Amino acid sequence: MARYVLEVMYDGTQFHGSQVQGNIPTVQLAVNHALSTLFRIPISSYGASRTDEGVHALSNYYHFDIEGAIDFDLLYRCNSLLPGGLAVKRILKAVDNAFNARFDAIGRRYRYRIYAKKNPFLLHRALYYPYSLQHDILDKTAAMIMEYDHFESFSKRNAQSKTFNCNVRRSYWEHKGEELHYVVEATRFLRGMVRGLVGTQLHTARDKNSVDDFRTIIEARDCTQAFFDVAGHGLYLEEVIYPEGMLIAL
Repeated sequence: MARYVLEVMYDGTQFHGSQVQGNIPTVQLAVNHALSTLFRIPISSYGASRTDEGVHALSNYYHFDIEGAIDFDLLYRCNSLLPGGLAVKRILKAVDNAFNARFDAIGRRYRYRIYAKKNPFLLHRALYYPYSLQHDILDKTAAMIMEYDHFESFSKRNAQSKTFNCNVRRSYWEHKGEELHYVVEATRFLRGMVRGLVGTQLHTARDKNSVDDFRTIIEARDCTQAFFDVAGHGLYLEEVIYPEGMLIAL
């Protein structure tokens, strides 16, 4: 038995999230269906990161097991079966068959995209946010996030997390053309965490709260004090990071 890995990208607005939910169209269900059709046996895949409905991925990973070598062009055939909003970027093989796409990841990076001038070509690709923002405050709140390792305030209720600890390695805002992006990288993320961080920072940068209030929200460990009211379609899973040498590209 060999363990293979698909690196995929998808338009989150085409799916009801990434994780299997019965027969509801999700990324994982589409991957499972394509693999099962190609290999003519039931195959279940296991994903690196769960994304909510509307959230996009430039890179996510799914591992699956199959006996023997693959003697056909899996990349081409997978993409011929998958829906238009989902594509396989690469086929990889795990060096160790105990590899787990989710638990062996040592980091994940997300990007949230915002634009202030109405643009129909960014509809469902970024968040339209035509409000005045104090960018120096955004820089301060983003830097403040890296001072902490407990993020219960930014975890949605009923997340079933055993711990709310996350090691945030990078947290910053940057301008990309006419867009404003928030980039955050951590060892792990809680359910709704990035959207909570973005929504609460934007709320603060509109003079709704002070920077000190933002710190109070982090330290409160109470998700009712944070703001999660930013759309999923502005969020992108940009990269999943694994230790070097775990995967071999085919």
